[in-house]
Amino acid sequence: MKVFDIHVIMATLRHEKQSWRTPAVTILAGGERSPFAVLVACIISLRTRDEVTAVAAGRLLKRAGSPECMCRLSDDEIASLIYPAGFYRNKASQLRAIAERLVTDYAGLVPDDMEKLLTFKGVGRKTANLVLTLGFGKPGICVDTHVHRICNRWGYVETSTPQATEMALRAKLPVEYWIEINDLLVAFGQNQCHPVSPRCSVCRLGDVCAKAGVSKSR
Repeated sequence: MKVFDIHVIMATLRHEKQSWRTPAVTILAGGERSPFAVLVACIISLRTRDEVTAVAAGRLLKRAGSPECMCRLSDDEIASLIYPAGFYRNKASQLRAIAERLVTDYAGLVPDDMEKLLTFKGVGRKTANLVLTLGFGKPGICVDTHVHRICNRWGYVETSTPQATEMALRAKLPVEYWIEINDLLVAFGQNQCHPVSPRCSVCRLGDVCAKAGVSKSR
């Protein structure tokens, strides 16, 4: 097995990404950074397929693209706009509560601070990091199931939880890759490095990957 060089890995993923489907949250963040759009999309994306998230979040943001506008909608109206996202009724209540608090406590602006973001109901470190990185362009490492799985599969880290992976990456991953690692590995995980039976035979990283935990591949 060749030496694992994270710079080569990231360059390869950047090239390969051109042929992969772009993650929904990245699309909804838009060319001009929109912290509120990222926050809304992240809440909707929990336990929801990416293609459903893209349509549901897009539909809601077209109707209510700001916290002030979302406050004017009822829970039922929000729920109907994001259906069939998983747990759409609970998410509708969360989204309206978040919008109300943004208006009341933050003048309608999403805070660019990790600790403040974590005080909102339904916002964990994954969502907070995505808001900071995609919404504000601030340094952060968003670790979701794809980042956690793939970094351990590579053998780049050896951790048991996403939060432990985040801390390990903060100590090891060059800062230049912090913001984009989630975008690249989500696309990689959705299109090629699947949780079960990854497509190792056609993977350009096959000769540097430890394949930790992989019992079956294609």
